[in-house]
Amino acid sequence: MEISKIFIIILLSLGAIQGIIYGIILFRSTSQNKLANRILSIILFILSYRLIVQVMRLFGIGYYDAWYYAMIDISWIHGALLYFYTKAHLYSKFKFKTKDLWHFIPVALQIIFSIFVRLQNLYWDGTKESLSWLGYYGYVVWMNNPTIYIVASILIIIYTYKALQLLKSGREKSLIQDKRQSWIRRIIRSFLIYFSFVLIVLLADLIAFSAANEDSYFYFIRFYYYPFFIGLAVLTYWIGLEGFARRNEKEEAKKNPISKEDFDKLKRISEQVEEVMRNQKLYKDPELSLNSLGKTLDIKPYLISRSVSEVFDVRFNDYINKYRVNEVQELLKDEENFKYTLLSLALEAGFNSKSSFNRAIKKHLGILPSDLKSN
Repeated sequence: MEISKIFIIILLSLGAIQGIIYGIILFRSTSQNKLANRILSIILFILSYRLIVQVMRLFGIGYYDAWYYAMIDISWIHGALLYFYTKAHLYSKFKFKTKDLWHFIPVALQIIFSIFVRLQNLYWDGTKESLSWLGYYGYVVWMNNPTIYIVASILIIIYTYKALQLLKSGREKSLIQDKRQSWIRRIIRSFLIYFSFVLIVLLADLIAFSAANEDSYFYFIRFYYYPFFIGLAVLTYWIGLEGFARRNEKEEAKKNPISKEDFDKLKRISEQVEEVMRNQKLYKDPELSLNSLGKTLDIKPYLISRSVSEVFDVRFNDYINKYRVNEVQELLKDEENFKYTLLSLALEAGFNSKSSFNRAIKKHLGILPSDLKSN
């Protein structure tokens, strides 16, 4: 066996084994993210199965058998599963409903057409005339061209975009923490980017080949065929690691969803707060409080607190201290200020004590106050 094939087999096998192991762990997880973990485990199982089928083909096993066709029949399901994986994370009480079934119509159509194409083997005698027009061209388009993977890529792109929109909506309504959202977004974006690239390669190669040749097009002998599966193995390996590492991550208390009308009202208040902070620099007042800011803006203090919490997802004190930290950093851009102590600059920025300044620097910048000048 060629060294290149051995290398490909090792990479695909590692991805498949990783996906199966982590898929089992996630499926058996009893954490409060149980449904999301199970959906991710199904995604890992399907990806691993696809890699295993390809490894079998490299060993000369499984050419156009039931295992191979079963793999084809479910390749349009990934996009919908990624979407529901995101939804299950976003809404802790999410459950599948009858209306959700329409998302699986593409995979149902794929199964129906795949069976129809395979049935053409019963009538084919080696000539084009032995098949109907639909049967012949359906077989050519379905089996010789990358049609299945083009449609699968398009579906993944559509559903990952929908998932990212869900995450954006959840962020605005504070349904999910930034920390949890970031790694879910990484998984979704990785699928979006990878399959956008795959789609571009598939279409460009098909168009270029068709324009330059009159020969039959077989996608499974094209230059991108094995690199595509190597990328899929890496993707499977990586999302298995991500899902495994986050499987028991506890969901912190979430704020109750608010209506769009209420959110818009709070957003207008937050814009007023932002304006006085930037233009009047009220944060430099060490005695600044919700009550004093409320009097300045003629807005009830609890509405200011809630607007900052809902729109910026931080507490009022942290919001103000962020401005003060930025002010200290701006002051340090002027070399003339290096002759002053950090505490004096902190007091100038609005901090009322050394301890509050130290805590704010560590929280917002992740460094020690003594590192500010060197940075």
